[in-house]
Amino acid sequence: MSREYCEDIKSSHIGKRVQVAGWVNNRRDHGGLIFIDLRDKGEVVQLVCDPTDDEASWKTADTVRDEFVLVATGVVRHRGEGLENPKLKTGKIEIVVDSLVIENRSKPMPFDIDDPKVNDEIKLKNRFLELRSTKMANIFKLRHKVTLTARNTLDKLGFLDIDTPILTKSTPEGARDYLVPSRVHGGEFYALPQSPQLFKQLLMVSGFDRYYQIAKCFRDEDLRADRQPEFTQIDVEMSFCTQEDVLAVAQKLIIDIFDAVNIDIDKNFPQITYKEAMEKYGSDKPDMRFDMTMVDVADIFANSSNEIFSSIAKDTKTNRIKALRCPGGDNIFSKRQMKGFEQYVRKFGASGLGYFQLKEDGLKGPLTKFFEQTELDNIVKITGLQVGDIVFFGAGNKKLVWDYMGRLRIHLSQLMDIIPADAYKFLWVVDFPMFETVDGKTKALHHPFTMPKDLDNFDHIEDIQSIAYDIVLNGVELGGGSIRIHKKHIQDKVFELMNIDKDEADDKFGFLLHALEYGAPPHGGFALGLDRLIMLLTNSSSIRDVIAFPKTQKAQCLLTSAPSPIGKGLLDDLSLRLKPKV
Repeated sequence: MSREYCEDIKSSHIGKRVQVAGWVNNRRDHGGLIFIDLRDKGEVVQLVCDPTDDEASWKTADTVRDEFVLVATGVVRHRGEGLENPKLKTGKIEIVVDSLVIENRSKPMPFDIDDPKVNDEIKLKNRFLELRSTKMANIFKLRHKVTLTARNTLDKLGFLDIDTPILTKSTPEGARDYLVPSRVHGGEFYALPQSPQLFKQLLMVSGFDRYYQIAKCFRDEDLRADRQPEFTQIDVEMSFCTQEDVLAVAQKLIIDIFDAVNIDIDKNFPQITYKEAMEKYGSDKPDMRFDMTMVDVADIFANSSNEIFSSIAKDTKTNRIKALRCPGGDNIFSKRQMKGFEQYVRKFGASGLGYFQLKEDGLKGPLTKFFEQTELDNIVKITGLQVGDIVFFGAGNKKLVWDYMGRLRIHLSQLMDIIPADAYKFLWVVDFPMFETVDGKTKALHHPFTMPKDLDNFDHIEDIQSIAYDIVLNGVELGGGSIRIHKKHIQDKVFELMNIDKDEADDKFGFLLHALEYGAPPHGGFALGLDRLIMLLTNSSSIRDVIAFPKTQKAQCLLTSAPSPIGKGLLDDLSLRLKPKV
């Protein structure tokens, strides 16, 4: 007899003999009758062992404990009036067992697999046990459905699934590479790819036109809730395309994925520029599930008698004065909380935080005495303040103000509980700067293979825009991409602006520059972070929850104890010598 999966047994099976197999989720002895909840693939069915039906099976059931592996055969029957369990797919039926075999026994479990409060270290050391839980089973069923949908959608759109190398050349893309020493070529190293970026561009030069891959990527960087040293992305590239062509494919892919998992979304994804995102939300990945935006109030203070504010307001290239209206905040937050907000923004570099409250008799707050009445009236007008509102002010270097005021926006919304938990709001952010300055060095904001909008007409290098775009979901950067450079002289110019000389460019990227000399087509693409997407779809707190065997915050696998030391013999084979620990 072939076995049935628990989830497939329905009322239509009543009266039929079936065989099931799985793990003991729970066992209950009701003084004669023994009930066993048998679990497979995350679903559960109830077994009934009655000594009057089959004494041998009942005796076997008496020895069964949690997580024993069983094979059971019996007849399906209705549970009876008032005994149904609406929480289970199989809650209307049960199996009266006439054959029960213990295939394997289990030691007592080190933790309850359904208890969310169990210490993470214990769970990760026993990850194979945690994965047995219904919660984990459902996560990976959904993950499978997402990847299957992605493959089917991209296949219908004419994309080819092509693998790219895992062992490749170290080509810096922002983070540190994971390096693999070569035994054959002593003293030389491969790198694990941070993304398939250069290879997918080469595939376009090869004429494949449309490529995709469910790609593994590796980055040796500091970890946080939404990062892992190895992660998976849905990687896409296409030739002879515009930015809008790429966005249309990405949008079609996302809509199909959400349809497949039965989540309704607004199928019109708005677009805003990077500049608008920073000016209004203080972030290049704004959460659009709630409406709370910053407005620029520098004009109010440009000629103010308050010299501090006026000096900041006059330097519009470097500085910003931003006002953030908090509707109804005066009726929500105490004086103690108001002081706490200043301490909150100081953690992100703010020197202070000003605020006004609009009462029935006008603006109140510690700053009112420093400004003229006309200035206060203009604040009310420009910010649209209503009685009971609070308006917060940030002033100073624009990047600093954007950052801490954007963080304050999120912080306030969480405290006010105004973010709808079941909403999914997508947003395209476009027109990113091509370059940024970090520690005095010019770097590509995305990567140096992004097509700039205009390399020749600019006053400052920071003014150059790129044809780049990010897709944001609920304040999380879900993915992004760009139109790529397909002409060698433009790529050479970008490297020059980044102070990468010809020898360095040839050493690191010579294979790409060589390919660009042989008729490279216009091309572009994007990548979606698969782990982040599943994290959002399942309301998980970390991508670690949606990866089968994840690493810790210290990039360790507690299950296998990786990374681990290796023996001297292998080090010798690899021409390596370890530095003594200091």
